[in-house]
Amino acid sequence: MNPNVRTMEYAVRGAIPIRAEELRDQLKKEPGSLPFSKITPCNIGNPQQLNQKPLTFLRQVSALMEYTDLLAPENIDVTRKLFPEDAIERAKRNLSYVGNAAGAYTQSLGVQEIRENVARFIEQRDGFPADSNNICLTSGASGAVERVLDILVSSPNVGVMIPIPQYPLYTATLAHLNAQAIPYYLQEDSDWQLSAADMERSLSEARAQGIDVRAMAVINPGNPTGGCLLEENIAEIVRFCEREKLVLLADEVYQTNIYTGTNPFVSFKKVVSQLQSPVELFSFHSISKGMIGECGRRGGYYEAVNIDEKIMGQLVKLASVSLCPNVQGQMAVDTMVNPPRPGDASYDLYKREIDAIYESMKRRAKKLAHAFNSLPNMSCNEAQGAMYLFPRVELPQAFIDEAKACGQEPDALYCMQMLEATGISVVPGSGFGQVPGTFHFRSTFLPPEDLFDDFIDGFRHFHVAFIDRYSKA
Repeated sequence: MNPNVRTMEYAVRGAIPIRAEELRDQLKKEPGSLPFSKITPCNIGNPQQLNQKPLTFLRQVSALMEYTDLLAPENIDVTRKLFPEDAIERAKRNLSYVGNAAGAYTQSLGVQEIRENVARFIEQRDGFPADSNNICLTSGASGAVERVLDILVSSPNVGVMIPIPQYPLYTATLAHLNAQAIPYYLQEDSDWQLSAADMERSLSEARAQGIDVRAMAVINPGNPTGGCLLEENIAEIVRFCEREKLVLLADEVYQTNIYTGTNPFVSFKKVVSQLQSPVELFSFHSISKGMIGECGRRGGYYEAVNIDEKIMGQLVKLASVSLCPNVQGQMAVDTMVNPPRPGDASYDLYKREIDAIYESMKRRAKKLAHAFNSLPNMSCNEAQGAMYLFPRVELPQAFIDEAKACGQEPDALYCMQMLEATGISVVPGSGFGQVPGTFHFRSTFLPPEDLFDDFIDGFRHFHVAFIDRYSKA
């Protein structure tokens, strides 16, 4: 088999989530056999798995597109009693984009009209023009990242700078492509901002080893850190990539998950445009995050900025190999970038649902950070954005020695013991990368708000008992 596949690692769905599924099956077959009654999957940003309610308008449009008999003249009067008029009109319009066949292939880059709506969304967000010809709809942002990395890597000597800690999509994809991941460190004591000195160090060390460093990936807001870059930090990164002739990959899928007034989201596209920079930029967005949370529908896009026409042609070819993105994912992207407007029948409900999800996430983020910071041997930066916290754990030396004797990463063993004791599934920091000698884990703050106190209490009891046991060892 391909040895690069064996090399790949993806901690978000690694040993701990696999064990969590085994325990879930045990609870189904033998209720009461474990010290907890359910698995709490905090290992992945999958909101609807933890009971986040889907947005009504999006699901209404989807239902009408899937079962088009509801739009037939002989049924439309009944349909109007069940669905608001703007959902009906949106479904008809979207169906017209695909020849009234939602199960048919679309253009390889995605439906042209939806790409035009994405371009308008970007223009309204940033205040600078966007061209639909530079936008490609994809089956989730992950597919977009993989495609761009695929076109960048031409030999095993190619390197891509990635943040540490990072979302393991990047290291996994680079391993699959037999390329080099070049780490640069986010600054935990500065709310996970980037250090210009560390970017320079990372690049110069890689080039001194003869690595052909071609690109730099940035995740903003941060996964797993929950940090959000300041605009001046973004400008610093743009100038760095321009000066060093690096392609800039901006993973911006959490751009609406912002919980602080001090670090608002600013897109890399906006800063590139403000600086009139010629830097080559790919930016990524998705329906999986934000308040949409439609992870399983697999919808996303990338925008290419300052990319040569010949390269764009090769990207079209790559897209064509996959025939087309998921159609329902494309339609959800359309709702994300072109939601109901004031005056539309669905606007008030849509806004209430979005606001309720956002405010609940904001409360949960703050509550979980406070809980982590109240515990012994633990510290945590508050979430400025995204869906995660990345607390640092000072593990007792006796436990570190025990883990090493077992051939395990100490934070991975800590997280496995947490799962076995509480049913809470998180991801060890070693799966994302971390400063050597430090230990972390990533947890979402997605458990339902009415069960959040129970979730925190379960974790607290485990951690306090754990620290007490190993501190006496």
